[in-house]
Order: sequence, then structure tokens, then C-alpha cells
Amino acid sequence: MLVQTFLTRIEEERGRLLHWAPLFLGTGIGLYFGVSREPTMTVYAGLVLAILACLTIARLWPWGIGPVAIGVALVATGVCLAGARAHLVGQPVLGFRYYGPVEGRIVKIDRSQSDAVRLTLDQVRLDDVGPRNRATTVRVSLHGDQRFLAPAIGQRIALTAHLSGPNGAVEPGGFDFQRMAWFRGIGAVGYTRVPALLLAPPEPGFALAVGRMRQAIGAWVQRVLPGETGAFAAAITTGDRSAMSRDTIDALRASNLAHLLAISGLHMGLLTGFIFQAMRMGLSLWQSVALRYPIKKLAACAAILSGAFYLALSGGNIATERAFIMVATMFVAILFDRRALSLRAVAMAAVIVLTLHPEALVEPGFQMSFAATTALVAVFGWLRDRTRNDGAWRAPKWARPVLAVVISSFVAGLATAPIGAAHFNQISHYGLAANLLSVPVMGALIMPLAVLAAVLSPIGLGWLPLKLMGPAIDWIIGVARVVSSLDGATGQVPAPPDMVLPLVAIGGIFATLLRAHARWLALGPFVLAGLMWMQVTRPPVLISATGGLVGVMTTEGRALSKPRGEGFAALSWLENDGDPADQETAFARAGFTGAKGRMRAEVSGATLIHLTGRGAGDRLADACAAADLVVLSGKRTTPRPPGCTVLDRATLSDTGAVALWPDAAGGFRLKTARAQAGDRLWTR
Repeated sequence: MLVQTFLTRIEEERGRLLHWAPLFLGTGIGLYFGVSREPTMTVYAGLVLAILACLTIARLWPWGIGPVAIGVALVATGVCLAGARAHLVGQPVLGFRYYGPVEGRIVKIDRSQSDAVRLTLDQVRLDDVGPRNRATTVRVSLHGDQRFLAPAIGQRIALTAHLSGPNGAVEPGGFDFQRMAWFRGIGAVGYTRVPALLLAPPEPGFALAVGRMRQAIGAWVQRVLPGETGAFAAAITTGDRSAMSRDTIDALRASNLAHLLAISGLHMGLLTGFIFQAMRMGLSLWQSVALRYPIKKLAACAAILSGAFYLALSGGNIATERAFIMVATMFVAILFDRRALSLRAVAMAAVIVLTLHPEALVEPGFQMSFAATTALVAVFGWLRDRTRNDGAWRAPKWARPVLAVVISSFVAGLATAPIGAAHFNQISHYGLAANLLSVPVMGALIMPLAVLAAVLSPIGLGWLPLKLMGPAIDWIIGVARVVSSLDGATGQVPAPPDMVLPLVAIGGIFATLLRAHARWLALGPFVLAGLMWMQVTRPPVLISATGGLVGVMTTEGRALSKPRGEGFAALSWLENDGDPADQETAFARAGFTGAKGRMRAEVSGATLIHLTGRGAGDRLADACAAADLVVLSGKRTTPRPPGCTVLDRATLSDTGAVALWPDAAGGFRLKTARAQAGDRLWTR
């Protein structure tokens, strides 16, 4: 009886199978990224056979079991797509630390977290490194005096740099930079402190020419609008944030307005929506055209072309590509006389993005973008259907735009809040108010003026709309600074367990797609995710991959063994703890005792000593006599004393970052980042 009821429910959803396709496809992709070992060719062959078998079943028995077979086939397809993508994008990865000459061509310019100019180079040549071990694409941060180089896309440069392969997570289960670098084709990262030298001027080529055009437009915008105003304008028009100060970016993040900088769904939607409406209104005034041609479809074509141009201008990153696919899908629906804003269009866009870029599933941009879009389409669709009923309350016409902004900001913020909190460990308490004050300005003034500036630029009048944009941009930056400075503007939360976000996604899909009383099933995944997050426990001890930093949990929060150095690991640990403190504050906590170079901590009755500095290896025997575990930031210069547990640089180079829990025997139980990441293409 239960099976029959289940099949009946499945049969009722036959007309909406496309709506469910992203869930099953995403499940398969998630399974690929969740396994600890790379699937073998035998596994892929078995999956292909399973796909063929499921499609055969769906063909022979289209009713009842057929939709279930299609769902299973989509899950298997997701695993195969992710595996194929991982093998196709693979590039050589530098397997050792390198210091020496580096020569390459600039293909991207941005800024690092430390606010240094960062260059991505392709066609790389390293001194005395063979082709099999040489990374073909590297990313280098420029420190020190670089006045001899004005970076431009397409230039060939030479520099002396420290390079290494992309690092793993700063703690077991943390953000996997190795995986991200693998899918972006980056084989080595590093820095230089000596001036870079120009070897050759920018090379020809369409992609490089587009990059130089982006640079030129950004420079022109900043000449017209100097300071932070111009930097903001350049960021939203070309995607280049390199001129923005860290203080402004932090204020935008704390006020939940950082999404205004990312060229994604909001910008692409505002731009193409404005082009669509303006083109449609303009053609409707041309009587001979309006009566003979489908002006709505012509306007949709113009919107798609403008979106494609914006995609190329912004650098074609994955977030913007995802946004373009979404809006293009909606405008193509108009071309085929279908409803543009529908869950079917959103599902089709999600399937396309996951097929082209399966790795996007685990990135916050994809998750937040589709969560917000799905929630907005579902809520406004429900409101549209409800207002069609006789007797339903309708807002006055003058209030509808205001009400639409309030509802859209609230719904989008609610849909993306758990995702943003999980990835960035931060909640903006006044984000709704900041968005209500800023998003209408973005849509009604800034984006239309940006389009007008592009239209008037060929005749030399593009500066005028840019000047008019200035006060509107200053308003948004001012709102961000005021809101971020309020007491309690942000709250910190600890990093959730791995299963929390998948459960939130399943709950959101159930709430959106299930009908009538069945929607109450969505409460199950939501409640389970909340309980798991509330009960999360952070590691009592964390050790960096170099052994240069140790953090122990105290009643005040995590105490760190050093006030400076290993800043990225320190910041990541504290953020994942849900702790707003900085590294110096964490060092001042009562967790470690002792002198510099020999810090001691007591964890649940077990003693840990952290040895750093010159001659640290010579002090190993003395430390082992007084500790259950010794962390050595350098190399061992003496044999390890019997019965002493030592984590030195050589050991940590194999294990990666380490998390420790005290065990019942008075020692420590270890979990390593390398074991957590598994044997995957990007960890070899």
C-alpha cells in the first residue's frame, strides 16, 4: 500500500519532472565530490550501464516506475559529468617548492586577501623544471616595489618568485583550495618581493583584446569618477575590484551588500531587464514595426545579446556565466511563447549550469544565486495566483513597487541567509534594511545610467551618465558604512557539519515543489539541519600544515600560539569557530604559557608544547620529557625520543593541517586534512 501511494505521488509529478532534475543531477555531483577516493574507469563503466538500463526501463514502463528510473539515471549522470569535468580541466601541478625565475603571459589581474595586486600567468616557463613537473598556469602576488611594471592583459613578464602547489585546507574538512585551483586550472601559487620586468607588449588575440578592453573601460571610469566611487563603478561594469579598498569591501560584506559588487544574477537581471523594457517600449512607438513584427521577441533577442556582451566584458567568470545562462533561458522562453519567470526556466538554467560546470554545485555563488531565484519565482508566482482570486486583497498601485522591493529583499535574504552563514560564518542583522535602501537605487539609477554611458560613449558623452551615477554610488557606500558601524551589525556562527547545506537544499526544494499538505515534509530536513548545526563541536586543537601555528580552544574562545604569521590559517580558524577576534586578541587569551619559541598548553589533562624559531629541533628532547605531544615548526635535528609523539614539518607535509581531540588514555586522537580530502585528482 505504501509503495502504491509513493508511485501515485510520483505519477502526479510526471508533468514537472524537469523541476526535479536539478535535485537528482546535483545529488550525483555531490556524491562525486563527497567520496574519499577517485572513481575508477570500472565505476564509470558501471554507471554508464546503469544509465542505459534506467532509460530502457523508463522507455518500456513510462508509468509508475519510469520517473524513478529517470531520477536514478540523473544521479548516475551527475557522477559521470563531475568526473569527466575533473579529468578534462586537469593541468600540471607544481609538486615542490620553487624559488627562481618565472616567465609567463598575464591573463588576469585581481587582488589577494592581503590587498596585493595578483597576476595569473599562463604559458609559464620555470628555470630547470621539466614539462611534466612545470605548472602551466600560476598565480603570483606582487609585493614590494613594483613601479617598473604597469600590468596589462597580454603582457609577457619575467619575475623571481616563490611558488608551490596549491595548499590544502587549513583544517580537516575546511575550504578545499586545492580543489578550487584544480578546476580553475591553477597549477601553482606564490609571491614575489622583487620588481617584475616587462618582456613583451600585449599580444594579439580576441580573448586578450577583451581583457584589455575591460582594463581600458575600468581606467576610464575611474578617471571620470575618482576614489572609491570610481572603483565601485568599475567593479560593477567590468568585474575588476582591484581598485577598491579593503575597508569598503568589509563594510559592504558586513551590511550584506557585497552582492552588489559581484556581476551575477542581480546585475545581469537589471541590465537585460532594462534593455528588454527599453527596446520593447521604443519599438512600440514605431508604428510600422509594432504592427508587422513581434517586438516582444525582438526585445528579448536584444536583451540576450546585451547579456552576452556584459558576460564578455566582465571577464566571463563562472558566476557571471551562470547568471547569463539563467536570464538567457528566461528570454528564450519568451521566444517560444512560454512564461519567462517560472520554476521550469530556473530548473532548466540549473541543469545547463551543472552540465557545463559541475564544480559550481559546491560553490557559494551557485548555491546563493539559485536559492534566491527559486524562492523569488515561487513566492511571486504564489502572489500572482492569489491576487487573481476574487476578493483577494490588492495593494494600491503606488505601493506595489515599494512592496515588491520589500518582499524580494526579504525573500532573497531569507533564502540565502543559511548558505551565507555556512560559507562565511557571518550574519548581517541589518542586511534587510541596507538592501531596502540600496537595491532600488541600484536598479532605478545606477544600472540604467551604466547602459546609457555605454550607448553615449562612442560620441564622447559617456562621461555624463557616469557623473550622474556618482551620487547614487556614494549613497550605497554610505549606507554600507553606516549600517556596518552599528552595534551588533554582524553576528558570527560556527562552521556547520557537511550535511547541513544539502539538507537545507532538500528542504527548500520540497517547500517549493511539493503541493498542498505535502509541503510540510520540508520541515524534516530543515529541523534536522538546524539540530546538527546547533550541536556542532569545534576541534579542541588545530595545527597548521607547516607547524607554525597552533590553536587550542578555551572558555574565552580559541587561543593561538603566535600573534603574527600564518595569518590566513588563523583567520580561517577563528571564522570557523564563529569568533570575531583577530589573531593578536586570540594570542592574548589564557591558553598558552611559556616563552617565545616554547609555548605550552594543557588540553583535558594532556600537555602540548609548540616549538618554533631557530634551534627548535635541538630542544626536542627536553620538550618530549614534559609533554604528551610536541609540534615542531622546523625539521628534526635529533632522533625522536622513544614514546614521544612529534608532529614536525616533514610529518605535516604528508598529513596537511591536523585537528586533535583528547582521548580517554590521556593522549590525542588525530584527524588530518589529507585524509579528509581523500585520494582525489587534485590531492595527488
